[in-house]
Amino acid sequence: MQKNISSYLEQVKKIVDPVIEELLSSCLGSRFQEEVLYQVKAGGKRLRPAFVILSCKAVKGKTEDALCSAGAVEILHNYSLIIDDMIDHSEIRRGDPTLWKKLGISGAECVAMHYASVIPKGGLKSSSPKKCVKILAEALEVLTEGETVDVLQELKGREEENFVKENRYKDIKIEDALMMAEKKTARLFEASCHLGGVCGKGSSEEVELLKKYGFNLGMAFQIQDDILDIFGEEKKFGKKIGKDIEERKGGNVVVLFALEEDKKGELWELINKEHLKDEDLIRAKDIILKTEAKKRAVQLAEKYMKEARIAISEFEKNEEVGIMEDMINFMLTRKI
Repeated sequence: MQKNISSYLEQVKKIVDPVIEELLSSCLGSRFQEEVLYQVKAGGKRLRPAFVILSCKAVKGKTEDALCSAGAVEILHNYSLIIDDMIDHSEIRRGDPTLWKKLGISGAECVAMHYASVIPKGGLKSSSPKKCVKILAEALEVLTEGETVDVLQELKGREEENFVKENRYKDIKIEDALMMAEKKTARLFEASCHLGGVCGKGSSEEVELLKKYGFNLGMAFQIQDDILDIFGEEKKFGKKIGKDIEERKGGNVVVLFALEEDKKGELWELINKEHLKDEDLIRAKDIILKTEAKKRAVQLAEKYMKEARIAISEFEKNEEVGIMEDMINFMLTRKI
């Protein structure tokens, strides 16, 4: 199943990447092509474009009707990654230097601004331009809020930043973490499926089911991301393992569950240290392993997967709907 999903995503990459590159390059001179395209050429699964196309086909639409929206949503996603990497000081993504690490902060900021300016152009070239631009704009708005909440849910750090100091969450509950996951991740998956349904001229009932499928799949995806951040293999995951602990991410559901169970408070003490060393990250992982945190996170992801499965079961079975069903299990078994 995972091999079939990977094969399908490669097919999507082949047809969507030229659209992405055309959108990003259309108003550029030759001087900055390499810098602007570095982010999208560095890799990525192309999950969100895949869901645009799959959703379009699920309602009997044509692939070509969804391509520009698929390209736009991937540009939006990569725009958020550029910003996220700068905020979190992340130096590695997809196994390569992050954009800011390669170009410097000012260069990465300029590229991010270019990405943001291109997003609506993809929507305007879609088969339902007005609706698609609105979906993309709303997704960007919610995602920006999610990024802000993510920073404010950090348990420590950024002491020199007044905004964070004055607005930091004092007590993070699981519903706070899930709200952040919704805004930062799930709503973009939802928007991808929404775009596909609109491009494929699906009925209002079909579009709502696709949105429900995308939202719940996105929640499961983010929870699995939280799990992989702590228990994944760095070479496969493409990012530093334990980065969420290092950044004191209180919104990571695994960390949050572990803190609830850590009776000695040793994990809390580690997270509150001024500087975390590699041995501190190893110790934190060991503490988490002794709790039920991973098991509880998997169970939570499975709950969202069940809702996604119910939503997609309403559709008449075709090849694309079959892939969407397979995607549900892929989300919880993926290692990247």
